[in-house]
Amino acid sequence: MVKKNSRGLRRGYIINFDEASESIQTAIADAERVIKQKIRKITLGIGGATLESKLVDGTIAVSRPDAEINELEINRCIESTETTLPDIKNKQILHRIPVAFKLDNKRILGRPEGLQGSKLEAKILFVTYSAQHLKDLVKAVEDSGVIIEDIVASPLAASFSTLTKIQKVSGCVLINIGSQTTSIAIFEEGLPISIQIFPLGSTDITNDIALGFRIPLEDAERIKKGEGEGAITKKKLDEIIQARLSDIFELIESHLKKMGLSGLLPAGVVITGGGSNISNIEDLTKSYFKLPAKIASPEIGMISKNQIKDTVWSVAYGLCIFALLDGEVSNPRQHSSASNRYPIWSWIKSIIRELWP
Repeated sequence: MVKKNSRGLRRGYIINFDEASESIQTAIADAERVIKQKIRKITLGIGGATLESKLVDGTIAVSRPDAEINELEINRCIESTETTLPDIKNKQILHRIPVAFKLDNKRILGRPEGLQGSKLEAKILFVTYSAQHLKDLVKAVEDSGVIIEDIVASPLAASFSTLTKIQKVSGCVLINIGSQTTSIAIFEEGLPISIQIFPLGSTDITNDIALGFRIPLEDAERIKKGEGEGAITKKKLDEIIQARLSDIFELIESHLKKMGLSGLLPAGVVITGGGSNISNIEDLTKSYFKLPAKIASPEIGMISKNQIKDTVWSVAYGLCIFALLDGEVSNPRQHSSASNRYPIWSWIKSIIRELWP
């Protein structure tokens, strides 16, 4: 694995194009030297502060009530939800994920294909991102000479490598504490029902420690991870870390309450990202959310040659899994340009096939 400092970014979006582009080119060049081959195509993870999701309902009258529901009718129902998607101006739709279907006002416990009815309803999770921020990121990556095959929201990518099927079906929230942002992905009945990014991360904790003890950032980072505390006061350190984590957790808890899921996720909280290395974070998370909590163990790390298990790689692992899942993403509405639309219908179908009989 190749790890490079990102430059030209703030909270996941580009603020200095030249620095960001140079940083990407350097990372790709270093990766090519390690693997000893040219990188031509990539799958890009998006996790900036403007990434968000909304659950939207859509309804269509079935063309022929006496005929069986087919994929065409399902796609038409999914597309109908876009007309009711609020506040879409200046945003790009990354993913459309079917969460539930109804036929003639009755919830379908299984796939709608092959059933008969006159009214088909769908609940769709739309994942969106700032159109301008996406355009900048795509251009910065493509200027490095690689082709973007697909784009995946980073919280979804991380779920591939960190969550089990049991956790997703039972209900859980995946918290990825990154450097400058914290993302969450909430799962119920095996499917994502909410994705959200909050503009606080582990760097904010490092900064607080540096200010609180008047020490260099490098020393503060080591202390945050429980390495070499030296002469600092542990009580004060715990207070600093807990105060900033409480700020992050308060944002997450507020979102869970809005979803009606506070304290109601049986599989609890799974923590990943660089911030998961914070000392005692499992206990702090359990105490705050009153739910089971554990640090993720990326499954791919257990089968990797070098046994890399640091959860900072969870998104990268997940992107690899996604890229290998189907070989390629097929969708009749997908545009040829990487900067247009990035549906993940084949991934959705793989989940549906796994859950439905």
